[in-house]
Amino acid sequence: MGAAKSLTITARHLETAFKDGVWFDGSSIEGFTRIAESDMVLRPDASTYALIPWMTDDNGATARLICDVYMPDGTPFEGDPRGILRRTMKEADELGYEYNTGPELEFFLLHKNNGIKNCSHDVGGYFDLNLDKAYEIRREMVNALETFGIEVEASHHEVAAGQHEIDFKYGNALRTADNAMTFRFTLKAIAEKYGLHATFMPKPIFGVNGSGMHVHQSLFDKDGKNVFFDEKDRYHLSEVAYQFIAGQLSHIKAISAVTSPLVNSYKRLVPGYEAPVYICWGQTNRSALIRIPRYTKGKSQATRCELRCPDPSCNPYLAFAVMLKAGLDGIKKKMKPAAHVEENVYHFDDAKLASLNIDVLPHSLFEAIRCFDKDELIKSALGKHTSERYVEAKTREWDEYRIYVTDWEINRYLDIT
Repeated sequence: MGAAKSLTITARHLETAFKDGVWFDGSSIEGFTRIAESDMVLRPDASTYALIPWMTDDNGATARLICDVYMPDGTPFEGDPRGILRRTMKEADELGYEYNTGPELEFFLLHKNNGIKNCSHDVGGYFDLNLDKAYEIRREMVNALETFGIEVEASHHEVAAGQHEIDFKYGNALRTADNAMTFRFTLKAIAEKYGLHATFMPKPIFGVNGSGMHVHQSLFDKDGKNVFFDEKDRYHLSEVAYQFIAGQLSHIKAISAVTSPLVNSYKRLVPGYEAPVYICWGQTNRSALIRIPRYTKGKSQATRCELRCPDPSCNPYLAFAVMLKAGLDGIKKKMKPAAHVEENVYHFDDAKLASLNIDVLPHSLFEAIRCFDKDELIKSALGKHTSERYVEAKTREWDEYRIYVTDWEINRYLDIT
């Protein structure tokens, strides 16, 4: 479900962990094994070693290692999210491509009042300076991220009160997925020091912008050249880039179940709050689902497309896997996207949307799960084990929401019925 899990060992057992792995009960992790086959093995990835800054002092230190999950017989566990992304990236590698991503995670800092975490930390707006009360907090967050080897490029206040964004360097998709997971638990830990709660919930506050995770994407060849770039094209995009975009647009409804995975996600994906809901692409158009950032002369390596519908609550490994799978499908089938749209799609009426064949994203998690369950290609990206368990878990989540009586219903109906 995208929530980080951890197991702590002492330093004296580290050599054994690298040699033999560390056993754990997989049946206690949702989506892993059944109670009768619970034994599983964690194998640490040495390249992810980093000291945890808030757990390091004169008395000692604690380090972080991200692990891959294996079965008792030594085979990789098919439901390991990291392994799922690695498999899809291997498919790209066999076609001669390396998949690079750059996720931009937005988040809210909220006060904790008697256990209720719903009060924004400040009243600042986009790029605010004077009303931005979190500058020092973000600076400490940036320093902590840098300790983990995450190269931060920028940080700023976002549109809504108490909302922020910290951007880190674009790169190999597996590494940026690792960084996204590290990013979330790091920011929560630093916020806790200040008596605040950092949340990546897509829409924690009614009536203001929600938090997205726009993902910049490109493919590089074996020589390190960006295959999305074409000097002669209007948008400086290659045929491969257009095919990749077409593939994502053709599967985006199913992809939404993974990139926008909560009931709450679809309260962000509504017109009027800068969140994309219409399935189209363009350059200057920020109402489009896929945006093409402007080309800077001499910066061909930076050519990319930006998928704007994911949100930061998603499992980044699974999200990148389904996004890549769809893009590769477009390349293999030589798909062509519909014409670009540079107008504000939010202002289109139903007739104009229909004339341009512009469809919309799912309106709810239930609708997204139905689309996912019908899309064999996107399900294959996760594999049979994970796709089946994902549908089961998300269907339960929707059913719990569907029968829950909310405060809105009480306030709306109790006195008038």
